[in-house]
Amino acid sequence: MSRVALVTGGSRGVGQGVARALVEDGWTTYVTSRHGTGPDGAIALACDHTDDAAVAAVFDEIASSSGRLDLLVNNAWAAPKGFGGFSDPFWKRPVDDWDTLIGVGLRAHYVASVHAARMMTEAGQGLITNISSFGSRGHLHSVLYGMSKAALDKMAADMAVELKGTGVSAISLWLGLIRTELLLSLGIDEFAGFSLQRAEDPEFVGRVISRLAQDPDLAAHNGHTLVTAELGARYGIVNNDGTPPDSHRTAFGGGPLFPPATETDTPVESREDVS
Repeated sequence: MSRVALVTGGSRGVGQGVARALVEDGWTTYVTSRHGTGPDGAIALACDHTDDAAVAAVFDEIASSSGRLDLLVNNAWAAPKGFGGFSDPFWKRPVDDWDTLIGVGLRAHYVASVHAARMMTEAGQGLITNISSFGSRGHLHSVLYGMSKAALDKMAADMAVELKGTGVSAISLWLGLIRTELLLSLGIDEFAGFSLQRAEDPEFVGRVISRLAQDPDLAAHNGHTLVTAELGARYGIVNNDGTPPDSHRTAFGGGPLFPPATETDTPVESREDVS
């Protein structure tokens, strides 16, 4: 029986690439988007993720058509109104930026996770993944962007506590620079100091997620925040052109990810450096 995945916000960018990789790996892959579009081979469903009833209808459709859900990739994101790039400090931006960066970038993930967890816990297996960012650790883009990503990491950690023993895992993923079609169209060699040659293809992220969902040791990562580039190195997964992408851990301060390392699992020589 085919494994079943749902990728929210799967019509372009990261979501589209993740969905494409899952389809290629044999997953029955549903994607949501406002206009009901998605990559070839995926089952596209129209959904406004600010509408809880519409989200519920997506999961009802998956349950009716496929009878199961093995993987949720929380990827939906919406830009603020009048958005022209993350260039202004927070006090010069309208406060209703909250409605997209938190309302969609965080709340929508929580709502989808609730529905996914209901299906998965009943089946006794599954993986909920949040597309997060190094913006949880250091300033990236904007205050609200960082807030939403840090909350996604904490959400996965706390969901893991309540999911313990159910067979379902919740994990947050930190992606590096992504080689989206838009970014590649700019004809640049680097972005914000990071090389595009060593950045991540959207499909790379999807292949990593597919492999993670099938990892026999998945439960050991429950509640953790993981770096996609580092998972790729562990699993032997590379970009479409065969290059391994770089981890941005060092650029954003290094050290352990979420949850923090305990004194037991932190090397003695480095404990004094861990805040």
